[in-house]
Amino acid sequence: MKKFALFLSISFFFFLACSQSNQVKQKTPATEQAKQFYLADIDTLYQKVQKLKDTIQANATEKAIQNIFFEARYAYKRIEFLSELYNPYTSKKLNQPALDEVEEEDPNVVIYPEGFQVIEELLFPYTIENQKDALKHVEITLVNTKHLKHSSVENTLTDAHIFDAMRLEIVRLITLGISGFDSPVAKNSLPEAVAVLGTLKRYFALYENDKVLRADMSGKSNVVRADTNNGEDNSEEDEKNMNDYAKIWHKIDQAEKYLTKHNDFDSFNRLYFITKFANPISEQLLDYQNKLGIKPFDENRFLRTNAKTIFDENIFDETYFAPVYSRKFVNNQQVVELGKALFYDPILSGTNQRNCASCHQLEKAFTDRLPKSKTIDNKGFISRNAPTLFNSGLQASLFYEGRVAYMEDQITDVLSAKDEMHSSVKEVVTKLNQNTKYRTLFQKVFLVSPFGGGKEEENSENNSSPQPPHEGEKQPNTITEEQFKIALATYLRSLKSLNSRFDKYMRGDKEQLNPQEINGFNLFMGKAKCGTCHFMPLFNGTVPPVFDKGETEVLGVPAKPDTLNAQIDPDKGKFGLTKIPLHTFAFKTTTVRNTEHTAPYMHNGVYQTLEQVIDFYNRGGGAGIGIDLENQTLPPDNLNLSKQEKADLIAFIRTLSDTGSLKNPQ
Repeated sequence: MKKFALFLSISFFFFLACSQSNQVKQKTPATEQAKQFYLADIDTLYQKVQKLKDTIQANATEKAIQNIFFEARYAYKRIEFLSELYNPYTSKKLNQPALDEVEEEDPNVVIYPEGFQVIEELLFPYTIENQKDALKHVEITLVNTKHLKHSSVENTLTDAHIFDAMRLEIVRLITLGISGFDSPVAKNSLPEAVAVLGTLKRYFALYENDKVLRADMSGKSNVVRADTNNGEDNSEEDEKNMNDYAKIWHKIDQAEKYLTKHNDFDSFNRLYFITKFANPISEQLLDYQNKLGIKPFDENRFLRTNAKTIFDENIFDETYFAPVYSRKFVNNQQVVELGKALFYDPILSGTNQRNCASCHQLEKAFTDRLPKSKTIDNKGFISRNAPTLFNSGLQASLFYEGRVAYMEDQITDVLSAKDEMHSSVKEVVTKLNQNTKYRTLFQKVFLVSPFGGGKEEENSENNSSPQPPHEGEKQPNTITEEQFKIALATYLRSLKSLNSRFDKYMRGDKEQLNPQEINGFNLFMGKAKCGTCHFMPLFNGTVPPVFDKGETEVLGVPAKPDTLNAQIDPDKGKFGLTKIPLHTFAFKTTTVRNTEHTAPYMHNGVYQTLEQVIDFYNRGGGAGIGIDLENQTLPPDNLNLSKQEKADLIAFIRTLSDTGSLKNPQ
């Protein structure tokens, strides 16, 4: 009996200890569990890359080496969403485009690419001649993975950042992932997308609030199945009976199944995948985050942290690319109207005969539809085509070579250009100060005090009574150069165009696009490779997922629209700014939005029609028409687009026209 009592006592204490252990385990914060997952996954990445090294050294078959490469890439994709947020510099080294870069501060320093995209080019196809280079880059990747592990140990994860990272990964998935941006040779983007979604599902399980599903520490899922439709896509009926957590899990699960079932890169229906799965997942993650009381963090970022999808009309913070002194005036309607008056006033030119609208006309989507704009004396032409001003405030750099960062600096350059406005900010402000109408308008808009010397009042209730100016100070009501630039730049930033038929479709109106246009989008983001340079949703070179920098490309644009005996256009682009050889003939990737209304095309206006532009890209850019450039960044491969595919592609591009903006630019 005593032995039995002792056994009961021991059993009770063992049970109590186990219960307490389970409670401790259950109370482990999701952030700590996420960090454990992350560090373990980095270790797995290292092991997979080491296995790739061993397989190459063992002189395995091409197929065996490529399969191990895929395993390593999947391992990278499982850490990508956190490494890109917390360790972006190292993450870039693990997976940067296979293109040389340079230190702009020192043009003699070339930054050679590293990581998986470089290795991919050496393995697809793989020959024994590539072995030495492949092993070198695999070894570099091992070193970078070690560095990532070392730096990640000290990372402090937060709930808000984990949710943000998950939603940013959805953006990365639909803009860079399924477009083939980071798997350009192997075209393994769709299986990699499955790995991404599986990872999001695993981390999301840490925030299970209703005890429906659970992920264990090994990364496998112990799933109480919420779906019974065997992978079919029409599962809305099932979702009606699910709680919020299960709906998200179910939607991610369905997205994985869809990708697995429809895994041909060229025929994949990206538009269906984005609207059916990716957008809802992003929206539901944000809603669930808010219901858990995890507020999106407040950060100065171009892509708003509280945007549900990248197709929200107000997803971008226009103040991000504005200088500090201009930010408070963005979207101020009074300042916009003042800037608009200045835009159309020839007082800005040295001759008082030309205004901004001379080259940027509203009905032509703020272009002039000339190959190159006329000089101020109408006797010649300037060196480049006039780009649209729509969404110009949503760019990290301006001008074709990206020579300025701020709209205010662009205004300074254009005014002082001898062949354009032949004036200066100083000269314009002098004339404005001699104009009673403008002095009154600026005083009203910028709240100039009677003795303020042109300075705006930050808070009129707290300011002391204004004092008369001292001798030598500016006279009352003086318009300043800064105020002038703020007014004109604020108007230019108001010229947004994000409400095309395509945008309306992505926001839920499925009547906006027809089958030809849908197929055109899928070509744009897939086989035609347009989306790997013209990134959604701005469709320019502003790089997702945070859209904080812009890209330039070397396309090999010809001087004339000939395909026989073509010669490169002599304009050397960004090289004229940096004097760096790799930047020779490099130009900013401009927007595809409203291109229906902005012909002719390219920096020199060489092509009159979209058909000509598509033909140029289909041939492989300059390389495809006989222009030999060592630094062409556009892939030289022929896209092999059929006549119908070209027509579908152009049909989609026309859906990016925003006719409402053409009528009401505000």
